[in-house]
Amino acid sequence: MKIGILGAGHIGKALARLLAKAGHEVGISNSKDSATLRDLAHELGHGIKAFDREDAARFGELVIETIPFGKYATLPAVPMEGKIVIDTANYYPERDGQIDLGGLSESAFIARHLPKSRVVKAFNTIHFEHLEKQGDTVKPEGERRAIFIAGDDQEAKNVVTRLIGEIGFAAVDTGSLEDSKVQQPGTAIYGPDLTATQAREELKKLQGR
Repeated sequence: MKIGILGAGHIGKALARLLAKAGHEVGISNSKDSATLRDLAHELGHGIKAFDREDAARFGELVIETIPFGKYATLPAVPMEGKIVIDTANYYPERDGQIDLGGLSESAFIARHLPKSRVVKAFNTIHFEHLEKQGDTVKPEGERRAIFIAGDDQEAKNVVTRLIGEIGFAAVDTGSLEDSKVQQPGTAIYGPDLTATQAREELKKLQGR
């Protein structure tokens, strides 16, 4: 699969390397231009390409956006129309400024900006160092580190679940984009190192099941 990554911070770099190592064609971009990323792309290896942001969005059959939440308006909506877009962002008012989400979850707010994309929330609750080191494709699914996901499109979530499995983690579904509020900063499942089995038990408690 061709995967475009918008954002070359810690999470973007980790996902680029992991997904390329898993056999996908990966292009990465930042807020500047491709020339500023050529050395990084070479360092990451595995054939990762450096792109401008819009070109990365066009390149990817699936796109991962991992830019600061406050920069959401810079996301190129048109090149991502019809595509699965993984939203990894978290809203931190002290960094991003005050943004009126209109009562929406962070990812539902992003989906409103990308109305023709198939948005799935994922990779927002894990530290980049854990993402780089804790994947294990040998472990049984229940014993792998959990990656929480949410979305309104089940087929899109299935694709993301498969990608998460390919890099050695286990997807744990929290529900719809609105339900993704349960995995936002400050919640009980934001940050802890949980196996998939543990994560599902914690999720049941939070959702009162």
